[in-house]
Parts: sequence; C-alpha cells; structure tokens
Amino acid sequence: MRIALVTGGTGGLGLATARQFAKDGMTVVIADLDQAASAKAAGELEGKGHRGIALDVSSEEKVAATFKTIESEVGPISVLAHFAGMLGAGGTATGISLIDSTVEDWDKVQSVNARGTFLCVREMARARRAKPVEHGRIITVSSLAGQTGGLQSGAAYSASKAAVLGLTRTAARDLGSMGITVNAIAPGPIDTPMLAQATGTTNTGTKYTKLDSVPLGRVGAPEEIAGAASFLASVNGGFVTGATIDVNGGLYMH
Repeated sequence: MRIALVTGGTGGLGLATARQFAKDGMTVVIADLDQAASAKAAGELEGKGHRGIALDVSSEEKVAATFKTIESEVGPISVLAHFAGMLGAGGTATGISLIDSTVEDWDKVQSVNARGTFLCVREMARARRAKPVEHGRIITVSSLAGQTGGLQSGAAYSASKAAVLGLTRTAARDLGSMGITVNAIAPGPIDTPMLAQATGTTNTGTKYTKLDSVPLGRVGAPEEIAGAASFLASVNGGFVTGATIDVNGGLYMH
C-alpha cells in the first residue's frame, strides 16, 4: 500500500486530490493547520487507514516532526502532494500593485508558499534517502500567476509560485538518481475559495470575469487538478520529471 501525504488537504484542490488518491488505493495522510478539520477530511475518504494531522508548513521544526511521525506511525511516504499555500493581500477584486505591496505580506506569503514547499520537499528527500521506496513522487503546486505575472494575485503570490517552479526543477535533477520524480502542477482559474478571494467575489457564477480569454470558456474543477496529480503520482507517470503540467483551460500556452 502506497502512502501519500497531502498538505493543504482540507479544502479545494488538496481535498479533491486526497479523495482521488484514496480512490487510487493509497493510504492518505491529510495535513493542514486545523487538526480537527484534517481528521474530519481524512475520515471521510474512501477506504481505511487514512489519517489527519495538523501542520504549519512554514515551520522547519514542525515539518520535520510531522514527517518523522508519519514515517514511524504510518509508514514510508511514497507520494508528497504539496498543496498548502496562501494568496495574501493580492487577493482583491482589482489586485494590488507592486507599489502598494508590503514587506509584511511578502514575508508571510513567501514563508508559506516558497519556504513551506522547500521544507516539505527537502524533508521528503531526506526521508527517502534514509529509507528508499519504489515509485517515489513529489508533486508541487505553482500557478498561472507564477508563470505570467500577478494578474489579480499580487507580487508576493506570483513571486512565491515562480519560486516553486525553480525549486521543482532543481529537486527533479537532484532526486532523479533516487528514483523520485518531481513535477509541478500550475492551475489556472479553478472553482475554489481561493479564486473567489482573488477576484473579490462570492458568487460561484461570477468568480472569474475573463472567460473570453479562456479557450475552453469556463473555469476548471478541483477534480481536474486531482486528475493531473493522480497521473503524476502513478507508476505510469514514472518517466515524467521536472515538468510543469498546465491545467488552465488554454489560458496560457507555451
């Protein structure tokens, strides 16, 4: 039985991916800031043996302790899907300009999105160096904003998600000899609470106002991100590494 750790797994993209991993037959550990919410989400997954834990990904000490706990009490992690992230002050209807950005918001967003990704990826690598597994997988989450610039997301968020792409490629080169693939998913507009925050709306039907720019003419569903993660985590995804999988309806083609 392969074990998957899904950070940021209590809602949106992370929860959809945790559900898909459970359907794929994995034992899933959901990690998020709220212990009760993590446990509830894990308890509702298909199958048995899933677990929910509390984790602040910005804390080096807590990340290390969490991996140690999972490795000793559940088993060696085969798949890390790192969905934990935050939008920050850029999430307004009109966005926030670089000029109006603050150091406080920059540091807070970087600590979760960039440093949090680094800490979890590094700890996964250390755990697998100590105890190798077959078909090791690391999946990071960037964003269309990290590829094209802020849009409505602001400088801090966009820069943090661009950093994720650089880290993903570096990790893919470093960990290839260990048989671990490392890939990023870069979502475009997906129907989640974060999209509502980014666009400053609450009505699902008006969360994204630039559908004319999306060739497919709609926002995506969390399950479509989960489908990409499922492939990257699979045995058949074993020859894909250092890649960025765009799930954006064609909004950004390159």
